[in-house]
Amino acid sequence: MKEKKEEGHDGDRGSEALRQAIGTLLGELGEDPLREGLQNTPARVAKSLRYLTRGYRQSAEKILNNALYTVPHDEMVIIKDIDFFSLCEHHLLPFFGKCHIAYLPNRKVIGLSKIPRLVEMYSRRLQIQERLTSEIAHAIEENISPLGVAVVMEARHMCMVMRGVEKINSVATTSAMLGGFRSHTATRMEFLTLIQSSLIK
Repeated sequence: MKEKKEEGHDGDRGSEALRQAIGTLLGELGEDPLREGLQNTPARVAKSLRYLTRGYRQSAEKILNNALYTVPHDEMVIIKDIDFFSLCEHHLLPFFGKCHIAYLPNRKVIGLSKIPRLVEMYSRRLQIQERLTSEIAHAIEENISPLGVAVVMEARHMCMVMRGVEKINSVATTSAMLGGFRSHTATRMEFLTLIQSSLIK
């Protein structure tokens, strides 16, 4: 998917077309968009949706720019418990949870704050959890060429809690293992053991 140019603060206010569409939606739901409590709702929702999908206007290259360092470190780097929030592309309902990431450096390391920013960028798009997990892993692989990347994501999906099966305690877990994490069982098991205490209970 082609990534759009990042917008400034004014870009999150939403377009007039989006506000009108939300007003139409309220009417189709049987509401009166002109009643007092809803008069400003289309503008608020438009602004909220622009914020929640701002990842479309960001790029992995910009996030990681000037944050790659040559360091003689060849041991696993792990960042656990990265909180994330996203919107399910099937129902536009939230799903949220934690992301755990590891990579095996190949002469280059990433500034630690950039990895959570990368998770934030991809999660702030309409997503399914499986693709979100894969996109994060491949972005790290493509930008620093590590010897391996591992990503585990756990999330609760409101489309399973508020509708459908209505299972409040269900947690979905997805993983992406690339390079050494896929080809070496011991490396993969070391990562999974190290994040075990952080997994959602």
